[in-house]
Amino acid sequence: MAHIAVIDDSQASIDMLVSILQSANHSVTPYSSSVGVENALVQNRPDLILLDVVMPERNGYEVLRALRKSGEVKDVPVVLVSSKSETTDVRWGLRQGAAAYVTKPFTPESILEAVGEQLA
Repeated sequence: MAHIAVIDDSQASIDMLVSILQSANHSVTPYSSSVGVENALVQNRPDLILLDVVMPERNGYEVLRALRKSGEVKDVPVVLVSSKSETTDVRWGLRQGAAAYVTKPFTPESILEAVGEQLA
């Protein structure tokens, strides 16, 4: 299937997302920090990125904007996965260049649906 990068500062969230994605036969590369992740994604270009919003050092919006400016990975779809669930948060994430937005707590079905829509 697809190669998916998961960027989240919560190991529990990473573990859950990796389990969900691997159960659907996707290969997954997890990143537990947003610092310098753009370079890692260029080196190990994924088909899709799942990105948390609330992280220390750099939030997901900052990472997303940097990815959209990067020539090598600017076209890789990004699904924001966040506890920020207000309508304004979702709209802001989509305006920053996200392809989709899934709120926490998520279900396996909501993650696989978002992934499937982006990989179709």
